Amino acid sequence: MTASTGERPVELVLDPYDYAFHEDPYPYYKRLRDEAPLYRNEEQNFWALTRHADVHQGFRNSTALSNKLGVALDPISRTPEAHRTMSFLAMDDPGHLRLRTLVSKGFTPRRIRELEPRVLELTTAHLEAALEHESFDYITEFAGKLPMDVISELVGVPKEDRQHLRALADGVMHREDGVTDVPPAAIEASINLFVYYADMVAQRRKKPTDDLTSALIEAEIDGDRLGDDEIMAFLFLMVVAGNETTTKLLGNAVYWAGRNQDQLASVFADHERVPLWVEETLRYDTSSQILARTVVEDIEFYGTTLHDGDVLLLVPGAAHRDERVFDEPDKFRIGRDIGSKLLSFGSGAHFCLGAHLARMEGRVALQALIERVRGFEVDEANAVRVHSSSVRGFANLPITVKKA
Repeated sequence: MTASTGERPVELVLDPYDYAFHEDPYPYYKRLRDEAPLYRNEEQNFWALTRHADVHQGFRNSTALSNKLGVALDPISRTPEAHRTMSFLAMDDPGHLRLRTLVSKGFTPRRIRELEPRVLELTTAHLEAALEHESFDYITEFAGKLPMDVISELVGVPKEDRQHLRALADGVMHREDGVTDVPPAAIEASINLFVYYADMVAQRRKKPTDDLTSALIEAEIDGDRLGDDEIMAFLFLMVVAGNETTTKLLGNAVYWAGRNQDQLASVFADHERVPLWVEETLRYDTSSQILARTVVEDIEFYGTTLHDGDVLLLVPGAAHRDERVFDEPDKFRIGRDIGSKLLSFGSGAHFCLGAHLARMEGRVALQALIERVRGFEVDEANAVRVHSSSVRGFANLPITVKKA
């Protein structure tokens, strides 16, 4: 069977840098799952797994599959120094466990719970400003602002600096068509982000406040504390992993609900279904599509042995559309049984520390939207996708609302 985009068959290929792939990767994923469940890209020198069982197993196998060079495919990012920008996401145990445990002393479920009223305030302020117009860009006016403001609120970035930090965070992730490495503009944005955070950490060491940055400085286990470079790496990780992916979650939720008005109607009829809307969005079109691992022990898939040093991509974006696991996976169906089959936040030792924050933001933001409007439609013709080798979502998403 040939998967196709419209009438046009797609090649049996996985190219995370190709703009056509970004527009709709799912026909490619279907061919890969069916015909090449272990796929080899010689030109870009990686292997890839796309079936749900394999991706799940890959996430849980942190013995043979290492995070030590980070989780990005970009060659410049894949170094032993990756932890300097990606914190414990680019580490294995015991270093990973030490750092994660220390960070968890500050980044607690209680801190996230106590943040919720402030998330609602930020949501209300951005949303009500956007809703002064019947038609507006949902990303630039709302979804692109809220997650970075939530992170800034959490770590203690003052209001007057937040727009600047949002721009830097976007600059870190953007890729031009055909560029298969980190471009100079993204490197410059990363450096500027680090300079900002270095100054902030230095200020908090002199004068602690009640924010997460101060909590990370104070975190201690048996005399062991986080160094400035470790704190800055975690702050950077929150920006690239926590901000971008949540913006994409909010955008994808509105886009697919707008494309499936019967499903949207079920949420308007029962607001208690908002968390189910979040979960189905995470399954149907997850923000984090592709994560890399480095093979450190020989491991076999489908009769082929991968060796030390090989790069293996785990593709949760493909796993979530696997008909071996999900009934009618290509249908957006709010309320379907997902549970532990969801791989958007990984699985095992590296399960996303910010999963509860992302889900809370999604719930609060979408709840606030449906309380203020009777319906909305997406302007598909003018929606613009973000181009990234690992993240899927929108840079622009114009919508028209019917106010309540």
